[in-house]
Amino acid sequence: MTKFIIKRIGYMLLALFLIVTITFLMMRLAPGNPFAGEQQHMTPAIQQQLNEAYGLDDPWYVQYGNYIKDVSQFNFGESMKYRGRSTNDMIAESFPVSLALGGQSLFIAIGLGVLLGVISAMYHNRTGDYLATIIAVLGISVPSFIVAGLLQYVFGLKLHWLPISGWTSWANRILPSLALGLGYMGNIAKMTRSSLLEQNTSEYVKLARAKGLKKWGVVFKHSLRNALLPVITYLGPLTAGIVTGSFVVENIFAIPGLGRHFVTSINNRDYTVIMGTTVFYAILLLFAVLIVDILYVLVDPRIQLEGADD
Repeated sequence: MTKFIIKRIGYMLLALFLIVTITFLMMRLAPGNPFAGEQQHMTPAIQQQLNEAYGLDDPWYVQYGNYIKDVSQFNFGESMKYRGRSTNDMIAESFPVSLALGGQSLFIAIGLGVLLGVISAMYHNRTGDYLATIIAVLGISVPSFIVAGLLQYVFGLKLHWLPISGWTSWANRILPSLALGLGYMGNIAKMTRSSLLEQNTSEYVKLARAKGLKKWGVVFKHSLRNALLPVITYLGPLTAGIVTGSFVVENIFAIPGLGRHFVTSINNRDYTVIMGTTVFYAILLLFAVLIVDILYVLVDPRIQLEGADD
């Protein structure tokens, strides 16, 4: 296990280095500059001072070396638009909100998805299967921003049950978490259903039933664990999807999360915030992939042996 984890961490560091490099080059190759909208209100001397303050007048390789050094120390620099605020402060302030939203969405996606998948498989080709499949297909087919608008319209404007924006109480969290989690719930439900149907026809399940175990007992004691392997594999892309999906949902529901800062920084061409949040999200996703790999080994130890021989 230790060798397996060390190898995965090595891959993570290599991937992170490539992400940092590509992000830096893309920002430097993009036309314009962070002060383009203010140039008509500033003198050339002031603009020169700003370029010197942020190192924009240095050669690209000097800027790259300084940025690699800063990132290695988890220092993402000062914002070029919000003077006096560092990217680290903005991340520390807004990331807990995004983390709470993402965690609740993951809980909804995994909890409801596995439940629907189990119901669908256990009532195969019956009413429960059809209803669960319809819900899963709707979740997959409808984009999160459309779900968000529908939830706001129905539960906020028409029924007045829940607030449609903000992040001040538990009630504010329900609609955005549902909007973000329902789409991935459908994917998990379909994977759980297919995998569980396959497990239910395996020899060990037939043997367990021959020993007198009831149908639901076989599912929760034996077949469900193996059926969840594809779901565990999906946790990496699921985390990435929820992180990127939160950019849109946070803006729709006016949630003061990190995704909203990221979108605003792109509109403002705030280089340091764009690069800082991109690298921060990359670190999170790489760690999510590492955790998924470890979970996969814990669920199926054979993978450790295969990975150790690579």
